[in-house]
Amino acid sequence: MNKEILFKELQFKAVRSSGAGGQHVNKVSSKVELFFNVLLSEGLTDEEKIVLQKKIKNRLNKEGILLLSSGETRSQHRNKELVIKRFFELITSSLIKKKIRKASKPTKASIKRKAENKKRNALKKVLRKKPNID
Repeated sequence: MNKEILFKELQFKAVRSSGAGGQHVNKVSSKVELFFNVLLSEGLTDEEKIVLQKKIKNRLNKEGILLLSSGETRSQHRNKELVIKRFFELITSSLIKKKIRKASKPTKASIKRKAENKKRNALKKVLRKKPNID
């Protein structure tokens, strides 16, 4: 993953934000939308593209374009910074490989404890029975 190339491939669009802001919100396009085409990206290897398509498939549209938007602040510049930060966090977290769990054997002490508990429980249940008077 080459961050410089990825950054150059990002496309931005400023749109009118919703929410509080009074007149300001009606005349200023402060919400920023980020578009990124995963399939055509040169900053990602083919393996990384496949992994991204699997992990963030619910965020991609039919053409394989990722859309992120930020309208939290009243500043277009700050929203752009936030959406870029969120984009790189999403990409890096999606590309982290999960560690495969190695199966481990139970220790001899734990096997011994388990056997002792089984014997104790079995004895407890035997003692619950009515005595056999013959």
